[in-house]
Amino acid sequence: MCFLSRAHQHFYMSGHSKWSKVKHQKAVTDSVKARLFTKAARAITIAVHEGGGVTDPDDNFKLRLAIENARGVNMPKENIDRAIAHAALGAKGGGLETILYEGFGPGGVGILIESATDNKQRTVSVVRNVLETAGGSLGSTGSVGYLFDVVGMVITNKGTISSDDMLAKALDAGAVDCIEEVDAFILFTTLPTLFSVKTALAEAGIMVEQADVVYRPKTTLMISPADKVNVDTLVMKLEELDDVQRVFTNV
Repeated sequence: MCFLSRAHQHFYMSGHSKWSKVKHQKAVTDSVKARLFTKAARAITIAVHEGGGVTDPDDNFKLRLAIENARGVNMPKENIDRAIAHAALGAKGGGLETILYEGFGPGGVGILIESATDNKQRTVSVVRNVLETAGGSLGSTGSVGYLFDVVGMVITNKGTISSDDMLAKALDAGAVDCIEEVDAFILFTTLPTLFSVKTALAEAGIMVEQADVVYRPKTTLMISPADKVNVDTLVMKLEELDDVQRVFTNV
């Protein structure tokens, strides 16, 4: 096994920890693809806005990530360019703002819900409804966030590299943790070293599939199989909301 911290080995991050979701994105239905493209375009808009209108990804860290993630869901270049141009025209990010909702799900699971919305009242209403319908609740600011750290994450193709070799390369590159999945390695980094780690791995001949900034639980919560099914269903319903970008739990 390639890991530095066994306690962090399993957790749910929307679009990330379930490697099959990344691996099989090319096979998604048209409706799912359209939703992914919409979320990717919103992420680009927010990145340009929060970056002070800077549209050069080399000078805008968040935009660079947003573009790479858009490519990760196979968003065409012309769509990406259009989203950047549209974002540049909007004085206030096209009316969008990011809001991090904190809540609880079945089994007391902590949930972070990252949204991009132009109507806070609408978004909080639908998020609360989905949570409460699933037996959960919407928490106050700070009620869940303290359970997570904001870190960099790099997903690499497993290929033929051994766990020991991957661990050595990860450490040399500057990663702080390495987790082995069935057909991938997930590396965690500090935010300042995210791109340097990604670059070092690529230069070492390791195929990097995705890099992102994520919320990682400080410790994971063990829940019953029944609650796990309910949490997975809840996360799926939250992901389907137009205003929700990503969902993180401490399962």
